[in-house]
Amino acid sequence: MVLKTNYRAKIYSSSEFEQLYSDLRQAENRIYSDEEVRQLPTIERDHVHAKEWAMRKDSCERLLRHLASKKMPLKILEIGCGNGWLSHRLSEIASSYVVGLDVNLLELQQAERVFAASTNLAFVYGDIDSAFLENQRFDVVIFAAAIQYFESLPGIIQKAFERLNEGGEIHILDSHFYERKELKMAKQRSADYFKRKGFEGMRQFYFHRSLEELGCFRYSILYHPNSRISRFFGTKNPFYWICIK
Repeated sequence: MVLKTNYRAKIYSSSEFEQLYSDLRQAENRIYSDEEVRQLPTIERDHVHAKEWAMRKDSCERLLRHLASKKMPLKILEIGCGNGWLSHRLSEIASSYVVGLDVNLLELQQAERVFAASTNLAFVYGDIDSAFLENQRFDVVIFAAAIQYFESLPGIIQKAFERLNEGGEIHILDSHFYERKELKMAKQRSADYFKRKGFEGMRQFYFHRSLEELGCFRYSILYHPNSRISRFFGTKNPFYWICIK
């Protein structure tokens, strides 16, 4: 049964992270017009983030092909959905029902407005412990460009498992995973970036991931940015695509 909910009925107290993150998004020119959001991941070639969106489009198309091959109907939860563009693309899969979840109210309001016509798509303001999700189970849970904002990777994965149906999958994409020897330099680059932008407080909310953190889970790498195949075809997408079952 398709359920259309209004996330405005699921309001939780704002947090320091929400305010910092929203302000940083503004400073980075990542708040888009309604028409731009409607077209994402396609964007004007001269846009400041055009190269990034080309990579996200590549990731999105691979994910859609993978999920379209699954047994239907398919119930999907996207954690950290932002302005809802990916949740909307997922809702275009036949017989799917999608929930987009985020703590960024500004962009959720835009998502609700832009994609209001999609009857199999709902947006919820809150986190994975939201009361709205308490009795819901999903076939797929997705973290796209979001996993770096959770302090404990095993912790959030375990919570996502609690929201999965038997045989369900967790997908992580569009986030960096570093080798252990790379972590120190990556953290310093991020610290320098946040300082340069005037958002040093974001350091406490941004966590650098490594594959070693997934050691206690049964996972597979569906796309490896440094594989021979990726190098052979000249793929420029630097993000792993990880599936946990």
